[in-house]
Amino acid sequence: MKNFEIVSKKRLADNVCEYTVFAPLVVKHCKAGQFIILRTDEDGERVPFTICDYSRDEGTVCILVQEVGYTTLRLSRMSVGDVLADFVGPLGNATDLSEFSKICLIGGGIGTAVIYPQAKQLFNEGKSVDVIIGARNESLIMYRDNFASNCDDLYLITDDGSSGKKGFVTDMLKELVGGGKEYDCVFAVGPLPMMKAVCALTKELGIKTVVSMNSMMVDGTGMCGCCRLTVNGSTRYACIDGPEFDGHAVDFDEAILRSRTYRQQEQAHLCNIRG
Repeated sequence: MKNFEIVSKKRLADNVCEYTVFAPLVVKHCKAGQFIILRTDEDGERVPFTICDYSRDEGTVCILVQEVGYTTLRLSRMSVGDVLADFVGPLGNATDLSEFSKICLIGGGIGTAVIYPQAKQLFNEGKSVDVIIGARNESLIMYRDNFASNCDDLYLITDDGSSGKKGFVTDMLKELVGGGKEYDCVFAVGPLPMMKAVCALTKELGIKTVVSMNSMMVDGTGMCGCCRLTVNGSTRYACIDGPEFDGHAVDFDEAILRSRTYRQQEQAHLCNIRG
């Protein structure tokens, strides 16, 4: 088997695939919370993806990919047996929730890829772990069975009510806490507006909150500045200072504004590459 060979590819939703890549040197050191940067070919762009699972015995790393641009579209056209040009990592800092014992993990959409290794690790450590998964509809809920066997309680919530309860992840968290559930930490990953809403609620409830800021990155070393954000009034870089930060210290309004800077150009580009 070749380094960076795709050994498994599973479609989990209309535009979401799970890839398992043979990368023995990466898996030797990777931990929950870290990420990799890959290139599909020698002329490809560098794109980061969170490590959503791994097997040291098999030498493989698993990533979840949503088709939204050039590289992810190229990935969608690759098959088992194809080899990536680069698969670099592990990058970023590993998650450290060692000081907490009652944890609620919240994943929105593709964010479920980030919280799954957390659930697996924390549950195996004997900690109390609840998981809330939110999605627009039932077809976008991923890793349901995996979570069910790696947490105490799993709660599903969808915008349209097609699976679990109808509403938002904040509705579920508020209901759980109001019903007597106690958490000393919430770990949230998903769209920026979702994480902002979760942090606003947990600040009100007085619960420590950690968020994963998986911004677009280029070099993964902090030099390009693409992933910069403001935390406690200071500039930080998701690739080297994160990707996880105190959710109550992140300037989400600034992060959301930056994420929308090139939306018009991105839409035009997407039409071009799909055409």
